[in-house]
Amino acid sequence: MSGGEPVPGSGDAAVQAAAARAEVTRARNLPQFDDLPIPADTANLREGPSLHDACLSLLPLVGVWRGEGEVVYPTIEGPYRFGQQVTFAHDGRPFLYYEARSWLLDAEGRVIRPAARETGFWRPQADDTIEVLLTHNTGIVELYYGKPRNQTSWEFGTDAVVRTATAKDVVGAQRLYGIVNNGDLAYVEERAMVGQPLQPHTSAHLKRVVG
Repeated sequence: MSGGEPVPGSGDAAVQAAAARAEVTRARNLPQFDDLPIPADTANLREGPSLHDACLSLLPLVGVWRGEGEVVYPTIEGPYRFGQQVTFAHDGRPFLYYEARSWLLDAEGRVIRPAARETGFWRPQADDTIEVLLTHNTGIVELYYGKPRNQTSWEFGTDAVVRTATAKDVVGAQRLYGIVNNGDLAYVEERAMVGQPLQPHTSAHLKRVVG
């Protein structure tokens, strides 16, 4: 093997692969207002304020991700396909801003209509615990606790679920996020709701489009 070729699976190969993927995404960031008197959110680690040291365990997540997923549950007719954009951004303080927007797809991949939205904050703590607060457009607020499983995966479970009077009867959920396939973001969610025990509900595979 020639001296200049990276060994597959080596650190050098991984760095070169990441650099190749970033050629498209590194010049993109969140749309910004130029007249804010405070630091704007950034989803690109090359721009804006430096990532707070408390968030270093979440560094691989910072960016904007898009892709497709599947939703299943005993109480729905699915499975259904959906498209999704997930944003992890920061403003230099010890938390990440999180947003997910989804849309239902038909069998040919055409957009049917907007679907679930959620927004919130990931708050890493000194003991490696991560608090995740999520608010859903369906009238549900969830508080998760979890920890990194390793440098590229994170697992959470609900400690509390609050619902409005018109929201679906959700009692608990678990999520696992991971960086897979040399840089993509994937997650799976299990959910206990409407009288059903905790079981798979949604999963998705997303590619970086910003950062």
